[in-house]
Amino acid sequence: MKKAILATKVGMTQVFNEDGALIPVTVLEAGPCVVTQLKTIENDGYNAVQVGFGEKKERIVNKDKSGRKDVAHRHGATKPEVGHFKKAGVTPKKFVREFKFENAEEYTLAQEIKADIFEVGDKVDATAITKGKGFQGAIKRLGQHRGPMKHGSKFHRHQGSNGACSSPSKVFKGKGMPGHMGHVKVTIQNLEVVRVDAEKNLLLIKGAVPGPKKALVTIKETTRADI
Repeated sequence: MKKAILATKVGMTQVFNEDGALIPVTVLEAGPCVVTQLKTIENDGYNAVQVGFGEKKERIVNKDKSGRKDVAHRHGATKPEVGHFKKAGVTPKKFVREFKFENAEEYTLAQEIKADIFEVGDKVDATAITKGKGFQGAIKRLGQHRGPMKHGSKFHRHQGSNGACSSPSKVFKGKGMPGHMGHVKVTIQNLEVVRVDAEKNLLLIKGAVPGPKKALVTIKETTRADI
């Protein structure tokens, strides 16, 4: 992997290409990301680049989810995170991720990674957490059929038979059931970069990208360019 960046999802729109064809695109605010740490074989056993994205106030960096510093202190999170960013010479960041670049040794601390690392026509993979749907039934979650809606039927949107009769007299493992739907990590591969706006830090990706608006999206050069 040579190119990757962190982005937030702005939404979807549509643009026209040079031939006048309409293309649905997802707008991503990509970067700027800054290098917060360099991993080396000597110190860490592998080469990688740690990057930060999104501004965060220093006074809330070392707090737990409830916002209480005393709780964070008991959990061992006092000042190391603030010191980590200061050592790199950058302001605290909301998101921190690590990329194993092939040319990791060429990066320097506090170096900026912007949207212009990608070009129009590049193929990328987009990774994000999908929208959460909560607890859903088998019809919505798995696309199963419903029962008859009239003629005295009392079976409408319930799940049907779960297994055979006397043989094998059990429900097989993996049978689709009602349950939690969504809020899982998903990667869409081999998406095309339609436009790049380096001044506004925008990437326009052809098609849909997982996640709701404002979701964190990881954009990497694709590993399936042969599709």
